[in-house]
Amino acid sequence: MPKRGHYDRTTVHAIIDEALVCHVAFAVNGEPTVIPTLHARRGEELLLHGARTSRLLRHVAEGNPVSVAMTLIDGIVLARSIFHHSVNYRSVVVHGTGRLLESDEEKLSALEAVAEHIARGRWADTRPPSRKELKATSVVSIPIELAAAKIRTGPPMDEDEDYALPFWAGVLPLSLQPGKAIPDPRLGRGIEVPAYLRRYRRVGS
Repeated sequence: MPKRGHYDRTTVHAIIDEALVCHVAFAVNGEPTVIPTLHARRGEELLLHGARTSRLLRHVAEGNPVSVAMTLIDGIVLARSIFHHSVNYRSVVVHGTGRLLESDEEKLSALEAVAEHIARGRWADTRPPSRKELKATSVVSIPIELAAAKIRTGPPMDEDEDYALPFWAGVLPLSLQPGKAIPDPRLGRGIEVPAYLRRYRRVGS
């Protein structure tokens, strides 16, 4: 529905920032593929990373187009009729072409953005990539130029004649909630759960 479309940068950025996973669609030799992966936003660019052998990253590095989607589910919408069942959601789709980040400095900066997108404060609390690891990793940047958000909120939208039916209708809210951090069995003694994990929350949630 056109009324659910949003094109302002604030809305688009907020959804990208809250989502943990994106799905990247691309086609090679006429064969469509969709890959789920982690991402990060830095200003007006979307950052993706992976192994140097990644078919997706090679596709982007060669200047080919991709479509990237993120979706946040906020609730199940239960109507009086099956036809009007839905979900409350926030989604973004980005279309474009990207570039390969070549220098170690660019790659390290982008990988820091990805780490901070996953858990803010994590980059400073880990060992940075070694030269060997950095060489084995590719990072691409996709400009957020052609992007649109779609959002559905609110109660079910039943037909007027169905509001008198004796069926429960409404919204079952859903949200991503962090649990208690589980330590690695080989974690050294005396290493406590970091504060940024004890108070973890997704941006915007």
